[in-house]
Formats: sequence, C-alpha cells, structure tokens
Amino acid sequence: MEYNYKKISESLLKGLPPRTTNVVERRFGLKSGERETLEAIGQSYGITRERVRQIEEEGLKSCREKSQKYGDVFKYFRETLKGFGEIKKEGALLSALGGEKNQNQIYFLLFLNDDFKRIQEDGNFHTLWTNSQESSKSARKAVELILNKLKSEKVLLDLDKLFNANKSETEKAAAKKMNKEFFASYLEISKDIQQNHEGQYGLKSWLEINPKGIKDKAYLVLKKEQKPLHFSEVASGIDAAFASSKRKAHLATVHNELIKDQRFVLVGRGMYALKEWGYFPGIVKDVIYKVLKESQVPMTKEEITEKVMKQRLVKPNTVLLNLQDKNLFVKNESGKYQVREA
Repeated sequence: MEYNYKKISESLLKGLPPRTTNVVERRFGLKSGERETLEAIGQSYGITRERVRQIEEEGLKSCREKSQKYGDVFKYFRETLKGFGEIKKEGALLSALGGEKNQNQIYFLLFLNDDFKRIQEDGNFHTLWTNSQESSKSARKAVELILNKLKSEKVLLDLDKLFNANKSETEKAAAKKMNKEFFASYLEISKDIQQNHEGQYGLKSWLEINPKGIKDKAYLVLKKEQKPLHFSEVASGIDAAFASSKRKAHLATVHNELIKDQRFVLVGRGMYALKEWGYFPGIVKDVIYKVLKESQVPMTKEEITEKVMKQRLVKPNTVLLNLQDKNLFVKNESGKYQVREA
C-alpha cells in the first residue's frame, strides 16, 4: 500500500506557529533528513532544551488530534506490525512501511499514535516498535531461549532449520502460534544473534558471523571449499563471498596473511590448506622427518612418498631428492629409510 507520508506530515503541521513547526521538523528530520537533539535546537534559538521539549510537545499534541483523520494509515501500520508478530526492529519496520523514502515521516506518524510503542535499545536488543507490551516481553523470552541453544550447540543454522528446531519451545515462550515471519522478526531484534554473509544465524562473537579482517575471511573460504587453494583462489573466494564489502582482497595482502597465520599451511607453490585438516607446517624435508619419526620403523621410499604427498602438493621426485639429505636420513641394508640419530 502506498501513502504520501510527506504530504500527510505537512498537513499535520499546517497551521502551527512557525517556530513550533520548525522544532518538530528538526526533531524528526522531516525536512533535512537528520533528527536533531533538544540541545542543538535550543542553542540555535538561544533557549533551554526544556523549553524546546515544551514547544515540541505542544506541536505534537496538535498533530495527534489532526492525525485521527488518517485512520486508514494507522490501520495499515497495525496490520503490518501484526504480520511481524507485533514486534519489529525499528529500521526494518520503517523500510517495510515505506521503503527507503520518507522513513522519518513514517517514524513521526508512529510517534503520534498511542497504539505504537517505541522501546529504546539496550545492551542486548535493538530499538524496536510494538503495539503490545506483552508481545515485547514474550519476544525477549523467546530470543533468550534461542540464544542459549545456540551457545550450547555452537552450530550455524539457516532460518528454516533454526525455526524448525525451536518452533515448539518459542511458541511456549511467546505464548502464541509461531510462523517463520514472527520468528525472523524476533531474531532481528537481538544484538547477540546475527546472520553471516550466507544468511546463516549464529552468535555475533563467532568468527563465522563476524570475521575479523582478511585472515578470518580466508579461513572461511578454505573451510567452505574443504580443499587446498592457491592464494589467488582464496582472494577471489573472499571477493565473491563478501561482495558487499567495498574493499577488494588484494593478492599480496591475502598471501601475507596466509603466511603469518598459523591456521594455514603452505602445501605447494602458493597452495594453502588448513592446519586443522591434519596438515603440519614446514618444508618437504620437515614433513619427511615427521613421517619417519611417527612411523617408528624404517620405511621404503614409496611409503614415504605416499605419506608426504598427502601433506604436500609436490612431485614424487621432490620427495626423493629431499630424502638424500644424509644429515637427516639414513638408508639401511634393506633399502628402507629412517631418521639419523644424533
């Protein structure tokens, strides 16, 4: 449904004293787009912030009386909010009611009607609007329940899976039938539960939700691919996965982060894998040494080559060449290799 919110707001302010109109417009950003504080407006007029507040309230009282003739607009607001489970994060509600245009005018109209309550953000929840204080309390209970489950299970989930896993319990907490729209609206008000670039939900403290810089993004790209990648492929993967970021992943930066971070292991020329996959750091000679040490019995060159090539993307001849280091390795009478003891 489309309404001319700008025109409606102007009609409500019509007839007010010029200063009153100016104060209300500035407080709600109806002309400039920026909402101003009582303090800032008071300084421009040379009056106290309390006097500005009184002028504002006088203007709002008149606007509230006039707004009664726009019952269809407020009915639309109520129905929209009901579709979200009677609760919605402020920015998301303003967008739902009017897109990106005239959001300050919509905010102004919501403010005029006593059916709608604005609940200011706190440490755990974003600023939200509701037309039921009970729904607000229930939503917070449901969010706490979901938050605790995510903390204990430590698994990323998309909306469908998270909803299905928590539907019955959130219905009890919210004391109402739950659908995905309600559920998503509840999640949205939480500061602790967030979505990642793939739309999966988790805790804001998780690396998968809020990666810190190139190194974490590189880790996520490799973890998703589940195979070693060249650093140029990692850079391309970062750009593709985090397309909303204005900064491109420069090859040199990516390569430098992969070299420095112990989570990554160089397994070939420019090829990196995750240490958690069982790869261990070092050059080919180091890998051979570790393979022989862990074996505890002499090994043939074929056995060594097979083991090393699971750790490094190199040619068999590279392994054989490194086996010739007589300071580290010795071949016994049967042609098998072992670590040279000090």
